[in-house]
Amino acid sequence: MIAGNIHHLQPWLDARLRDAIEYVKQHVTPDTPLGKHDIDGNALFFLVSEDSTQPIAERRAEYHARYLDIQIVMRGTEGMTFSTLPAGTPDTDWLADKDIAFLPSGERETTFVMQEGDFVVFWPGEVHKPLCAVGQPATVRKVVVKMLVA
Repeated sequence: MIAGNIHHLQPWLDARLRDAIEYVKQHVTPDTPLGKHDIDGNALFFLVSEDSTQPIAERRAEYHARYLDIQIVMRGTEGMTFSTLPAGTPDTDWLADKDIAFLPSGERETTFVMQEGDFVVFWPGEVHKPLCAVGQPATVRKVVVKMLVA
């Protein structure tokens, strides 16, 4: 996992991650339609969404096998958990078809708060729980870049 802010990218950030974040900064506006947007076909694309956060107890943890996520908050505040241990046995396994598996929660979860402009990178196998409410549930507009790595 790597976390940062799109307006203050660190020089050590991998060039592929930096390029993907810069693409979002240059091409995503408040008017960008919700849904999937291709950059390089299925190898690199992003999803724009507006979803309501939920209490952490109502959110499920997830992980991916082939794609890394760069999750960027464009508007709002979002709680995010990250598990420090490998994924356990999923209760919903859609890895073959949709590259996502769900668990009730991760092991030894750590929660942090993401604000507008913040990003987090999760590699395949890293368990995370997005869209956790910080206080009351609220709407978050975000971009999730999906980069094929496996």
